Amino acid sequence: MATTHPFFIYFTLARLAWQRQLTYRAANVAGLLTNAFFGALRAYVLLALFGARDNVAGYSVQAAITYTGLTQALLSYVAIFGWWELIRTIRSGEVAADLSRPLDFFWYWWAQDLGRAAGQLLWRGLPIMLLYALAYQIALPPTALHWLALFISLLLGLMISFTWRFLVSLSAFWAQDAIGIGRLAWTIAMFLSGFLMPVAFFPPWLNTLMHLTPFPAMISTSMEIYLGLISKPALPAALAIQLLWAIILYWLCRLALAAGVRKLVIQGG
Repeated sequence: MATTHPFFIYFTLARLAWQRQLTYRAANVAGLLTNAFFGALRAYVLLALFGARDNVAGYSVQAAITYTGLTQALLSYVAIFGWWELIRTIRSGEVAADLSRPLDFFWYWWAQDLGRAAGQLLWRGLPIMLLYALAYQIALPPTALHWLALFISLLLGLMISFTWRFLVSLSAFWAQDAIGIGRLAWTIAMFLSGFLMPVAFFPPWLNTLMHLTPFPAMISTSMEIYLGLISKPALPAALAIQLLWAIILYWLCRLALAAGVRKLVIQGG
């Protein structure tokens, strides 16, 4: 009897997660309108920051406005405001059934998150950018190479976001208040990733410290590629840093997962 290759199983999981996004039409519309509203508020705050100046920390007014649109468009894509599914399955004990599946536990969750993120990008991200294009004169990537690098960067940024969320969620194996830990972790990511404002706007000493963490590689790198703030020769290095953080976080997830499973088995879970 032929067995199904795991790749096709993961692909099916991603497709089902994508389809789930299509079923919540009212939620998608509500999320789109909410994101657009807060994006407009952020745009006006930035306009006030610029005042009579044409440039702040390398950002033109057009680039700054585009930045707010991009970050709002990617808000649901990277799930930076929270992700509770894995924590809930660990707390409820459902994780035991997931671990018993003939699939790799990490890739099982990654496939679902990839499908979710693709749906969010299509139904919330792209419409927000279209609304921004109608309301403002937004910038576009300057070259075809920047477009290609952007595609790769967005995928790596999602992987960094997922591995961070996965790693934090595994704290539920040990902590009673994993939801509280998650809220703190998402807040830190939102601040240090450059979601609230471009990383370049922060003081130099803080900017340096932020780039010692994976968070700018989650969002800021993709934004700077899109806006052409990273030159062509510097694109490979920027993508390499993202890849490095993705690998580091992946192996931290592997170590934490192995420790969590051992604890579950010892407790008879």
